[in-house]
Amino acid sequence: MFMKRFAAALIDGIVILVLSYIGAVVIGGVVLLVMGESESIQRVPWLVGPPEIMLVNLILAWIYMAKFESSERQASPGKSALGIMVTDMNDNRISFGRATGRHFAKNISALILLIGFLMAAFTKRGQALHDLIAGCEVVERR
Repeated sequence: MFMKRFAAALIDGIVILVLSYIGAVVIGGVVLLVMGESESIQRVPWLVGPPEIMLVNLILAWIYMAKFESSERQASPGKSALGIMVTDMNDNRISFGRATGRHFAKNISALILLIGFLMAAFTKRGQALHDLIAGCEVVERR
């Protein structure tokens, strides 16, 4: 299960990164148009920098993960591709609020030298620290 979770995170990370870059370019283009610099629109990809991409990435990653994991599929596209899903401790679908808490609790898992993520390989129910905080688990699709 740990390797499936890791692979799903890679898939979702790539999708989010690509979508974030596209979103940052679009936002950059809108800003240039509003500012009246329409002739500079061709240079937008080079005008959009890391701060804009990071901001779009932060918001997009939150909505992407929380929306998909609280949906009827109970899984992000990466998790769906690998046949796993997120549930509460009673195998029920989680709410958008709980999915949001789980998403932001991943920062705690990361801050402690990624040990919070590695916990999924060693806990009885395969839960990472952010799963324990949110009262969730990742299970095989039924």
